[in-house]
Amino acid sequence: MLVGSSLLATTVWAAAPLDLDRLDPATTRIVDVTIAALDPLIAERKRQGTLPLLTFEELDRPLRRDQRALLRAIRGVDPRALQGSSHALPLPSPATVFDQLAGQQYRQGTKLVTLDTQYLPHDTAQAYHQMMAAMQRDLGKRLLVESGYRSPAHQLYLFIFYLPKHGYSIRETNRFVALPGCSEHGNPARQAIDFINEAGVNGEDHPEQFEALSEYTWLQQHAHEYGFYLSYPRGNRLNTSFEPWHWHYEPLRAARSRR
Repeated sequence: MLVGSSLLATTVWAAAPLDLDRLDPATTRIVDVTIAALDPLIAERKRQGTLPLLTFEELDRPLRRDQRALLRAIRGVDPRALQGSSHALPLPSPATVFDQLAGQQYRQGTKLVTLDTQYLPHDTAQAYHQMMAAMQRDLGKRLLVESGYRSPAHQLYLFIFYLPKHGYSIRETNRFVALPGCSEHGNPARQAIDFINEAGVNGEDHPEQFEALSEYTWLQQHAHEYGFYLSYPRGNRLNTSFEPWHWHYEPLRAARSRR
């Protein structure tokens, strides 16, 4: 399923095309300084509770010309070249109404940790609250929203941020973080939620930990009743890692199954 490593995307500058399998040393240095340059902006938007609504213009503002060029190069990567789960998805309508989820907390030992403010389209938020009320009745537990809606600009920042963790490989990073415009997190018509439980288990580094939760078993049995479906099951054919915490809202599919 992988295409050849010689396939090149758009360029950071004329002499340095992006290798999808491993960025060259000069480009990796630009990745590192770009992440550092964006740290104050990201921290401030988290403090304000507005990070998921970040725009490309705001993302560009603190950057040098070469750093902005890098962001444009990542945005210019053809998702079809990566195959897997990368395909362009519809952007939200300007009329989309979002509900804000602020003050969510989980317990880490004796300490309460507050999650960053999240946003969900109104219909997704209503279905989520109904589903969690049912889980609470059945298990005495609920799941929190660790990540809901993410604007394409927020998605681009996350892609850049995770590049070093995945060896500065665009292709490998894409197995875990979608390109901007290709993520279910930015598509209210198929809105994704990344769950975390009340003990802080999210499965990001160890999916088997989330998979072992009674909350996950409950989702497998009941989530479809509320219009939620697992996006990336184990052994999926999308070249995407198993993500037991990542579910998307698809009410029309649920309606069809009830007919």
